[in-house]
Amino acid sequence: MPSAPLNISNDTTEILRMVGTVADNIGRPCYAVGGFVRDRFLGRHNKDIDFVTVGSGIETARHVASALGRKANLSIFRNFGTAQVKYHGLELEFVGARRESYQRDSRKPIVEDGTLDDDLARRDFTVNALAMVVNADGFGTIIDKYDGLGDMKRRILRTPLDPDVTFSDDPLRMMRAVRFATQLEFDIYPETLASIARNASRLEIISRERIADELMKIMASKHPSIGWELMAGTGLLKYVLPELEAMRGVEVVRGRGHKDNFYHTLAVLDNVAEKSDDVWLRWSALLHDIAKPATKRWDEKTGWTFHNHNFIGAKMIPRIFRDLRLPMNEKMKFVRKMVELHMRPIVLAEEIVTDSAVRRLLFDAGDDIDLLMTLCEADITSKNREKVQRFLENFTLVRRKLVELEEKDRIRNFQPPVSGEEIMELFALPPSRPVGDIKEKIKNAILDGIIPNEREAAYAYMLKTADAMGFKPVK
Repeated sequence: MPSAPLNISNDTTEILRMVGTVADNIGRPCYAVGGFVRDRFLGRHNKDIDFVTVGSGIETARHVASALGRKANLSIFRNFGTAQVKYHGLELEFVGARRESYQRDSRKPIVEDGTLDDDLARRDFTVNALAMVVNADGFGTIIDKYDGLGDMKRRILRTPLDPDVTFSDDPLRMMRAVRFATQLEFDIYPETLASIARNASRLEIISRERIADELMKIMASKHPSIGWELMAGTGLLKYVLPELEAMRGVEVVRGRGHKDNFYHTLAVLDNVAEKSDDVWLRWSALLHDIAKPATKRWDEKTGWTFHNHNFIGAKMIPRIFRDLRLPMNEKMKFVRKMVELHMRPIVLAEEIVTDSAVRRLLFDAGDDIDLLMTLCEADITSKNREKVQRFLENFTLVRRKLVELEEKDRIRNFQPPVSGEEIMELFALPPSRPVGDIKEKIKNAILDGIIPNEREAAYAYMLKTADAMGFKPVK
């Protein structure tokens, strides 16, 4: 069996040797496997270590937890035959070597005890089918039955066995292939890639929650566009996010075609990823033009139009998040707001930047204004350098005005200087439309620069507005 040195920190080596000693004491062959071994060769940090023992993984985990003492936290998952030990930021997972078989209509395997070879054969990719001996006899020896080390050098992802069997048995592995290709920036081996295309429809039996977990890891990668382009090329995209699939391609009328909105979106996504690790801003980039297929129209005078795609796209976000099993909370609301507002700074950059328009943008965006500006700057993907430069210079002006007006007018997270309760009390009004109209007129006067954002000016404007509406103070 081939062996190679591992780059393992002293602390981790100590844990590995301790697990090996425990395994020796109870007569169990034991191996660190999978991602931990892979990532050490790639120089990536991994705080999770998976161990395979020939025999009971749960029994091995119990002994390891006992050896580590009170600071170790043991969790046992009998239904899965696994156990986890948490210790000083490390998560140690233990399982007995097993072999698996599948039925066509389910991804839940029939699991039986097996050998180490059986266990490595069931792994998804050769780079994850590596094992390292932790027993004292042979400690550090790498078992590489499927040339995972060679595939790492070649930077390719390949299944250990027939990819059609691998992906048909567990279709989630197709999403894992896309995820690893994105995270590691590896190519998918041609035969493996072709198999994903052949088996793409099998993804329908996978829960949306498990797909969402892979999507989140793709979106957190350095270049998330890699994953979405792979999904499109293999046919997975129509099962994952059909609204994005609908954006692919260019339609031509009278010799005039619109840009490919799918590839434009991927460029915007990577532009945002270069500037921000905020995964929800990245989702905003992915979905910012999601309504363009629904709003696409040909106009004989102006050519292709996508009127109101931002507003219609914002309305689509809750359903998309629900379908993808993404959180239906403030994260969804943030993405919806970004999609709705993403055209506003672009319009400002195209026209004369008025104080009123900037105040309204500040009012609507609130504390998310800086993230919105990052998204909008990323949205400029033209190959015309002069056009890009002009937009970016105008965005710089917009940013400057945002700072100046915020310092002067305190519009961000605006709170009206005069409350609705005060209006009702002063004019003896019940909760009603006139109260809302007075508040709205005060707000608009402040946003339009008619009055400053100060109580005295707002109070005087309230009296004037109410008088014009026929309301007099009762005291």
